[in-house]
Amino acid sequence: MGGSGFTSKILHADRRGGVEHGSIHKPVHTAVTFAYADARELAQVFQGKTPGFSYGRQVNPTVDALQKKISLMESGIDTAAFATGMAAIGTTVFSLLRQGDHLISSTFLFGNTHSLFNSFANQGIEVTFVDATDVNCVQAAIRENTRMVFVETIANPRTQVADLVNIGDLCGQRDIVYVVDNTLTTPYLFQAVDAKASLVVNSLTKYIGGHANALGGAVTELGNFDWSRFPNIHAAYQKGDVSRWGITQIKKKGLRDFGATLGPEAAHHISIGADTLALRMEKACSNASSLTNYLVNHPKVKKIYHPGQPDHPQHDRADKLFRHPGALFSIELDDSLDCFDFLNAMDLVICTSNLGDTRSLGIPVAHSIYYEMGAERRAAMGIADSLVRFSIGIEDIDDLLADFEQALSWQ
Repeated sequence: MGGSGFTSKILHADRRGGVEHGSIHKPVHTAVTFAYADARELAQVFQGKTPGFSYGRQVNPTVDALQKKISLMESGIDTAAFATGMAAIGTTVFSLLRQGDHLISSTFLFGNTHSLFNSFANQGIEVTFVDATDVNCVQAAIRENTRMVFVETIANPRTQVADLVNIGDLCGQRDIVYVVDNTLTTPYLFQAVDAKASLVVNSLTKYIGGHANALGGAVTELGNFDWSRFPNIHAAYQKGDVSRWGITQIKKKGLRDFGATLGPEAAHHISIGADTLALRMEKACSNASSLTNYLVNHPKVKKIYHPGQPDHPQHDRADKLFRHPGALFSIELDDSLDCFDFLNAMDLVICTSNLGDTRSLGIPVAHSIYYEMGAERRAAMGIADSLVRFSIGIEDIDDLLADFEQALSWQ
């Protein structure tokens, strides 16, 4: 069948999967219940012997179509979609780890994920935060009870790039589940399956949905991990294809029991947005590259954090692993500029907390999304009070350059 390119596969995923009435998009199915004329067929669906839809908290035709699209994007086997990216991460840990297990996480982590892992630590799962830019730090933290390693491809907001391939090799050698959060790179810029990730997480709210009009998250099974060697799979799910044992438990013990369900309306918005992921990422990454190249020599900018810059500590790694170094960057302002006044002076760039939108967004990091973390933790993470994070969109580059110039010149 023709159309093996990234965008071609995604654009035609719904119709090739079979859509009602010849529609090219999977319609929005709002039904919570699904009826069966034969009670035996209903029982077989619930027992996992026959494909079908049981109940809206667990499955939905619109959400199922999106899950298949995400699996295509990530070159994966199966995907579970959730109400948010945080729900995807939390439910994955909830489903697979038990009290007394050990989780190793990158210390360069999205603030909410860091908070979530601390909450799991309070419930009896041991958590160790390490510098994931160096596989040796991960290796040194491994214990007999280590069950999972979690990293982000590019950290938010300082853009550290994890030692993705070497950590994947290490986890493969030690039979440890390797979870990669691909949100900042997306499956268009980076294929986590090639780094031997077991599971890949995406916040669908961000670049994949791309339009800031729907919340969602997903975890995708990549087929790299032998789940028969993982001690926490319940006996009920140790049947059939071994590569699906983990994702089945996430769906059954996580999505079903925890109930962080993605709604069909949101799934439809995300699915339509995903069609143009490659086009949007090309433009947004090009804009980010042009802006950082302009800002690197600006007298009002003390420091730029973007993997595309030659002086970035992991520049060579990002250049090797990623199609582009991403559309997110952060800058530290000169002491003569107030970060609030600077952002207030911007016209095109919107001051808000999201990222991955079609529009360019900026936020004062220490005073907002990392404020609750406290000054000591921020200092340890290298987050200065003058740090401003930008998620660059698809505007015309000349207009963005002009907006940055006038804001930096504001007195």
